[in-house]
Amino acid sequence: METYNPDMQEMKGKAKKMMNRAKKTGVGIVIALVVLILGFSSVYNIQEQEQAVLTTLGIASNVTQPGLHFKIPFIQNVQKVNTTIQGFALGYDPGNNESEEEDSLMITRDYNFVNVDFFIEYKVADPVKAVYASEDPLLILKNISKSCIRSVIGSYDVDAVLTTGKNEIQSNIKTMIIQKLEQHDVGLQVVNVTIQDSEPPTVEVMEAFKAVETAKQGKETSINNANKYRNEKLPGATAEIDKILQEAESSKTQRINEANADVAKFNAMYEEYVKNPQVTKQRMFYETMEEVLPRLKVIIDGTDKTSTILPLDSFTSQAGSSPANSQTASGQNTEGEE
Repeated sequence: METYNPDMQEMKGKAKKMMNRAKKTGVGIVIALVVLILGFSSVYNIQEQEQAVLTTLGIASNVTQPGLHFKIPFIQNVQKVNTTIQGFALGYDPGNNESEEEDSLMITRDYNFVNVDFFIEYKVADPVKAVYASEDPLLILKNISKSCIRSVIGSYDVDAVLTTGKNEIQSNIKTMIIQKLEQHDVGLQVVNVTIQDSEPPTVEVMEAFKAVETAKQGKETSINNANKYRNEKLPGATAEIDKILQEAESSKTQRINEANADVAKFNAMYEEYVKNPQVTKQRMFYETMEEVLPRLKVIIDGTDKTSTILPLDSFTSQAGSSPANSQTASGQNTEGEE
């Protein structure tokens, strides 16, 4: 039989009161925690360079405006997406800049091996597709990039890959990647494709290509020097050509004028000849003799076995010439006749 103890009963009453207060306090704390959780889970913030994919009962929509936004807890979910331009390297490790031949070593159209490093820049064009169209859109982009790079490099010879064709190669690779990304539709967009470095795989081959490059530079220098020499000489040659052409044109005009004058003179003489043929003939004969005889030095007249040399200088000499000259000339004639 239990003995009644007033102190024990009082203690039990106090314990019950404390338990009731504790229960009420715990419920309040739980309620406060639930309210805080629901409050924090119903608010989300979008940065300037972000977008969000909001799903409501499995239906996705794109949220593009930066700032605070509200969602319904447990019904709506939010996944943020970075929309800034990002990039990845192919063929080398950006951390230590060491080559990764598994991705960098390629074969060209002329069956030469080259190490080519690329950097691909991309951004998220459609956040909904980037999140839900595939499990790993970035891996798809990397595989597409590797395939396109090898395809394009394989269509060029080694000289173009190492020196002159880099810009064209980059453009063709970018175009091919864009076309294949449109087919896969993973929500990513290629911004730029850059060849970071391209070189032969061995030191010996590198030295050979450096020698080729040096020879090309020498060729360009020679061409530039030749063009410079041509530009220096061409104006003088052009001026000389113009001078010759002008002189020829002047000579042509002069001769044409002289010919026209001769024709006019002949026509005038012919008109006079028609009027008085005999007089004109005689006048022309005398005029011709006046021109010919002063220049004539010796006349040789030969008949059968005798040749006579007539020195006309003695007859055309000025008055007062010595008779000795005539005698000497006569003596010469006599000797000639003998």
